[in-house]
Amino acid sequence: MKLVAVSDTHGDHQILEDILTQQPTADAYLYAGDSEFAADDPIFTHYQAVRGNMDFDSAFPMTRTLDVAGVTVFLTHGHRLMVGFSLKMLLEAATAAHAQVAIFGHTHQLGVEMHQGILVLNPGSISQPRGEFAALGGTYAVIEATPAQFTVTYYLRSGQPASGLEWTFNRA
Repeated sequence: MKLVAVSDTHGDHQILEDILTQQPTADAYLYAGDSEFAADDPIFTHYQAVRGNMDFDSAFPMTRTLDVAGVTVFLTHGHRLMVGFSLKMLLEAATAAHAQVAIFGHTHQLGVEMHQGILVLNPGSISQPRGEFAALGGTYAVIEATPAQFTVTYYLRSGQPASGLEWTFNRA
C-alpha cells in the first residue's frame, strides 16, 4: 500500500498536479488542508482533502477517516486539535477512529514518529516550509505499508527523495 501525503500549498495549484505525475502509482493521495481552493476544484477528484484554517469553503470536511488497502488513516489539518502545542488531541482522535496512521498539517514542519502504535506524520508544507528543514524548499511524504512495517520517505518539490529523510517503523 502506498499513500502520498501533502499539505499547506497556500494557493500553489501546480505542485499538486506535479505530485500526481511524480507519484503515479499511489493507492491514495491525501491533502491535509490549507489549499485556499474551493472544495469543488478539479484537483480534489484526485486528492482526499480536509479543511485547513486558511480554507474558507465549508464543503471541506474537518477530518476524514479512510480505509486504504486495509490501513485506517485519520486525516486532519490539525489546527482544531492544537497540534502546534501537543499531539495529545490528535492521538485521541486517531485512536477513536481506530487509525493506524494519523496525518496532519498546519505547522508547516515535517515530522514522523510512532505513538501508541499509530504512525503520526506531518508532510511539512510543500510551498511554505518552516523549521529545521525549511531550506529544502518544501516537502511531501510517501508512506509505504507492508503487513510488518511502514516506510516513510520525504520528497522535494522536484520529485526527488530528500537526502536522509527516510524512516522505517514496525507496525504494532
